[in-house]
Amino acid sequence: MFAQDIIFCQPSWVMESTTVRMAVTHLGAHMGPVQFCGKREGSSIEPYCVSPWQCEENTVPGGQSEKVLRGDFFCLPFGYSDPELECPSHGRTAGERWSLDGYKTWNGVHELRISMKNALGPANVVRQYFLRDGEDVVYDRTTVIGLSGAQTVGHHAVLRVPPAHASLLISTSPQLFGMTYPKQMDDANGSAVQSLAIGAQFESLLQVPLAANGSDTTDLTIYPTDRESTDLLQLAVAADEGQPAWTAAVNIKEGYLWFALRDVALLPSTLIWIENRGRKASPWNGRSCILGLEDVCSYFDLGSKVSAETNAFSSRSINTIHEFKPDAPLVVSYIQGATQVPYGFGRVNTVECRGGYATFTDAMGATVRLALDSDFLFGKEF
Repeated sequence: MFAQDIIFCQPSWVMESTTVRMAVTHLGAHMGPVQFCGKREGSSIEPYCVSPWQCEENTVPGGQSEKVLRGDFFCLPFGYSDPELECPSHGRTAGERWSLDGYKTWNGVHELRISMKNALGPANVVRQYFLRDGEDVVYDRTTVIGLSGAQTVGHHAVLRVPPAHASLLISTSPQLFGMTYPKQMDDANGSAVQSLAIGAQFESLLQVPLAANGSDTTDLTIYPTDRESTDLLQLAVAADEGQPAWTAAVNIKEGYLWFALRDVALLPSTLIWIENRGRKASPWNGRSCILGLEDVCSYFDLGSKVSAETNAFSSRSINTIHEFKPDAPLVVSYIQGATQVPYGFGRVNTVECRGGYATFTDAMGATVRLALDSDFLFGKEF
């Protein structure tokens, strides 16, 4: 099924399979809301955030990603924009209007195709979304054509967070290197509240240095915390050959697992954006409790120019910039999904993709399996 609708005050394309219903905004191509049917009859899972200022008068300029902020969106460039590029933070792809190229269905596969001309200089960008009947999965493929030079790229998923403390259990593929934001967090009025140490390295999300005392740490596998704050940290991760890198969040209050899978060669790091009522300026107004799990090739959100310089990640041979060539399109494939988990299922410890299924195992050995084709991440066509 395909339709167009106004959803949370944004014109959107809506596509549907037997198991997933999702909307994509005309502005910024933000994928959300999304309803996954899950395994329990009559139930649905809605893991993504829709920012609370939708349908309000606010101060966010047109073309900014925050105007629409919801679900997941593709950023080119990721983070701050060099003024010479004359585009907003996270790029035109995240805040300006996309064009509908078409929608088609065949053999239980549903495809929405949209595009943006001159998305960054002369570059054109094409995005394809695929749903397959019977799968609680969204397949997403972005193709960047005609771009040259060093630029950052990334997916920017934002999750809805239940109000109760420690509702989400966060985990990723094995960590290679981790670091907190290298400078003071800020919003337009300088009123963001930061809780983590600045530029601190860490070996595990279980022990991330706090700002208050150099020896104090916090467990950031559990969210939300009891601290009002806005923080950003970056993890570089590893993946076995032929296996995707993964990011996962288990909602223990509502009994489901959300995940994202990608090719670690293209998106080697995950940014964790903690927005726990710490941003006081408009339109945030201290009311947003959301979690960004953003898979990127970037150095934090500091933009392409800074990411191209030597930094704590690139000095460890972890890419923070992509070198585009005009005759070699970049194709970024991405998989997201959600499924119910049994009572007591904990933080995801491992993910294995084999034979058309993904198996998620927690620290106690409990498993959840769902159908998906991870070969899509490495170029497979449907």
